[in-house]
Amino acid sequence: MNNNQKTLQGLVVAAYGKRYQVELADRKKISCVTRGKKTDLACGDIVNIKLTDRAEGVVESSEPRDTLLYRSNAYKSKILASNVTQIIIVLATQPSFYEALLNRCLVAAEAANIKPLIVLNKCDLAETNDAKNKLSLYEGLGYDVVYLSAKEDVSPLLPYLKHQQSVLVGQSGMGKSTIINSLLPDENVRTREISSTLDSGKHTTTATHLYHLNDNSTLIDSPGLQEFGLNHLSQEALELAFIEFKPFLGHCRFNDCKHQQEPDCTIINAVNDGKVTTVRLAFYQQLSQELSPN
Repeated sequence: MNNNQKTLQGLVVAAYGKRYQVELADRKKISCVTRGKKTDLACGDIVNIKLTDRAEGVVESSEPRDTLLYRSNAYKSKILASNVTQIIIVLATQPSFYEALLNRCLVAAEAANIKPLIVLNKCDLAETNDAKNKLSLYEGLGYDVVYLSAKEDVSPLLPYLKHQQSVLVGQSGMGKSTIINSLLPDENVRTREISSTLDSGKHTTTATHLYHLNDNSTLIDSPGLQEFGLNHLSQEALELAFIEFKPFLGHCRFNDCKHQQEPDCTIINAVNDGKVTTVRLAFYQQLSQELSPN
């Protein structure tokens, strides 16, 4: 094709390894690769592409992001979604959810300045009360919690999706796919077709998809998580991400207080006064030691 061909702008709506599906303004989908070794794009990115064929192209550049959600360990980072306004953390009554993973997702959301929403799925099962009791702590902190049985009725979630670009995150088996299929019953077959077309289905377990719920609401489905590394966060960012700590920060005796066992630590005093829970302090201390093992 002619190198002088005009650049087209589009939205990344699927990410499969090193290949991306970009949706143009007319909703036409273009299968794209990136120039060189650049592979740090994600669903939600606005990109500029040039066509190399009728339905194929190359990403030339990407626009600045308003938000970016990613996880990292000591060795690498993984972008989950960009330009999202809301992170929907999907939990379930069965299998029981990891509370540590919930806290990591909340910390990531707060640090990225993205609104979190907690969804407890499978509320038709007998284990609901135990899960609800666990989540009462987070409701008390001011987080919105939606109780759902996605196989029966997904409507309680609908008001929270309006005018948002949301990303679903959570462990495998929590029912994210059921939620997607309930909201968008026609998308299941299309997703399998895209997987086959783009990469012979090879990356379906690590694929991320963006769906249009309507003209002003989108939903990004990400692969199931078993861990959520936060190595990219500083100690200060970690402190601020525990929202109930904020009134007490900066008032400890020591400026570099780690809120572990230092004397006159205002966070530990707040726990003793019942203003911060021991559960949340323990999660903070664990993450803090993880970020600075020495």
